[in-house]
Amino acid sequence: MAAELSTSINIKEPRWDQSTFVGRAKHFFTVTDPRNILLTNEQLSHAHSIITDYRKGIVSPGLTEDELWRAKYVFDSAFHPDTEEKMILIGRMSAQVPMNMTITGCMMTFYKTTPAVLFWQWINQSFNAIVNYTNRSGDAPITVSQLGTAYVSATTGAVATALGLNALTKHVSPLIGRFVPFAAVAAANCINIPLMRQRELQHGIPITDENDNRLGESTKAAQQAISQVVVSRILMASPGMAIPPFLMNHLEKKAFLKRFPWMSAPIQVSLVGFCLVFATPLCCALFPQKSSMSVSRLEPELQEKIRASHPGVERVYFNKGL
Repeated sequence: MAAELSTSINIKEPRWDQSTFVGRAKHFFTVTDPRNILLTNEQLSHAHSIITDYRKGIVSPGLTEDELWRAKYVFDSAFHPDTEEKMILIGRMSAQVPMNMTITGCMMTFYKTTPAVLFWQWINQSFNAIVNYTNRSGDAPITVSQLGTAYVSATTGAVATALGLNALTKHVSPLIGRFVPFAAVAAANCINIPLMRQRELQHGIPITDENDNRLGESTKAAQQAISQVVVSRILMASPGMAIPPFLMNHLEKKAFLKRFPWMSAPIQVSLVGFCLVFATPLCCALFPQKSSMSVSRLEPELQEKIRASHPGVERVYFNKGL
């Protein structure tokens, strides 16, 4: 009879060492695996029960360590790390590749006319708003007015950037024009993410010591978290929006696409998808998910509070969001 699985495995942390880029990359290749969006509610509920039971010291009969880690990653792919609510399907990181390859591919194919720019930038910002809300840090609610402000501002910023650059690039090389959607996406990320997470910037995000004891909420931690997410998101979009334009500019001069111009969109979507399969997890891995900062960089009043109640704490930790 097989020995029962130990209850000492630390499933609060990822399976791989998160202090190294390679460890974080392995973690995010698992979290962003597009196959996770095909999991049924029953499979998600089963993983949820395995993880919640294990945290209470209850081990499912016959459970192996590999099965426990698989359940942990199924759980992480579908449930918010702070609230443990089931996340909206298209807002999960496992939906990033299929959703982004479709939207980005279409943005880069249909970028020449104003109606097309308006439609695809609106679709992209609607999707971004869902992703940013779903992957926010902390357990504080965001109001409908905050959601609306972020959504309208980011969509307006993206459309204005795209239309403005389209007008400027009419008299330059067609290749330059292909990079307009990327500039619009980068601008929109700089608007959308801080606005969607404005409550964190106003009221702070939860910070803990290394043993997960909550120490308070910090706006300085929120600023670091959100800036890291903005950088990751822009770099995440870069390969899929920078490499295909060169290839498509070359392919569209060939006889095949001149004969079958309708193939342009599927080819572009496929190229973007290939780039995103690697760019999504690797850019998520640029910064640790459980980010940290020195107590000396926190707000003065929070520094005093921590030094009075937890004098030995030199660093604080927080979920940066995605």
